[in-house]
Amino acid sequence: MRPLVFEEPYARPALASRALAAFALAVALIGVFASRAGLDPPAALAVLGGSLGLALAAVVCALAAFVVVWRTGRRGAGRAGAGLLLALALLAYPAYVLAQAARAPRLLDLTTDLSNPPVFSASRVAFAARGAPPPIPSVAERLAQAKAYPKILPMLLDLEVPEAFAALRRAAQAAGWTIVEAIPPGGRMRIGHIEAIARSPILGLPSYVTIRVRPVTEQTRVDVRSASRFAPVDFGVNARNIKAFEAALERQVDRKQ
Repeated sequence: MRPLVFEEPYARPALASRALAAFALAVALIGVFASRAGLDPPAALAVLGGSLGLALAAVVCALAAFVVVWRTGRRGAGRAGAGLLLALALLAYPAYVLAQAARAPRLLDLTTDLSNPPVFSASRVAFAARGAPPPIPSVAERLAQAKAYPKILPMLLDLEVPEAFAALRRAAQAAGWTIVEAIPPGGRMRIGHIEAIARSPILGLPSYVTIRVRPVTEQTRVDVRSASRFAPVDFGVNARNIKAFEAALERQVDRKQ
């Protein structure tokens, strides 16, 4: 008769840790796909917040499992380790973003022209694409921007206004933005503007961008304003939008020359 082989049972927190981490990953993927598919941003962020809560619970269960395994000799250290690693991987990028946000000023709207920020269009087309136009930043917000982002400045081009406007359209498209409205320069002031929507690379959350072009002495001046609305801070998105557009515009101008 063969002797019975007795195996220690698994520690329950170890099983819970891996299951919670796997569930957190599934919920996070659902949140990302829903956000990119156009789900209401607050709802998508709520789903992602739930996934992070599950990941935190998985970390707690993994730590508890290590204690149980150490004290009782039960099995499950490997499963607890797998749950812990997966949960930490899910938490790593949000933790980095939150750390960056903690150091950033509480600004949701950045502009290259602090004295006279470009105004978002109130046309029916623009309203349908993004809702009501973002209000002009307050004086306090503009002073905070000047201190936090001193290198966000107007762009001056050695091009005629029509040529500059065409380069702006190409640069916005090259940056991956969706152009909502493009009004060529006209009237006595020869001012033109472009309205666009920029989306974040992972979640696809929208930022609203308006670009103003107008002639100055022997040059053309370009001003950009980027605004986001879905968090207490912009996590640096608006500054990245302006810098990405400036880089794309430089490439277009260099190509033209």
